[in-house]
Amino acid sequence: MTLDAGQVVIRLRPDIAPAHVARIKELTRQGFYDGVVFHRVIPGFMAQTGDPTGTGRGGSGQKLTAELSNTPFRRGTVGMARGGSLDSADSQFFICYDRAAHLDGNYTVWGEVVDGMSVVDRIARGEPPRRPDRIVTMKVQADAATNK
Repeated sequence: MTLDAGQVVIRLRPDIAPAHVARIKELTRQGFYDGVVFHRVIPGFMAQTGDPTGTGRGGSGQKLTAELSNTPFRRGTVGMARGGSLDSADSQFFICYDRAAHLDGNYTVWGEVVDGMSVVDRIARGEPPRRPDRIVTMKVQADAATNK
């Protein structure tokens, strides 16, 4: 994932959330996330993106069944945002800034930041941020390696 401030590398976790990883890869390959802003960024908690409208109310239109695991939400964990229903996740996701134990077992973990957390730390704060940062482009590394 490329942001204006630099690169963020997310290791996917198909071992704990195969359907979510497949959907994230599908949307990424379609260019869905390119240009999308971080619309909700709470210091000490998380940075949320994935809504093409930038309002926090949009998505891709395809709901996902929750894939809950024992994987804890800690600094760098990437999880799916959702509404009140466990099975309401769509395209929005968030990256945790710190440990968020209250999310454990209640939200799907699908990845973890393995490089570039300092870039995530620089994302503009706010709900919504006054001048939101955006995903310049998001790619599946396996595709980039083969020039797809």
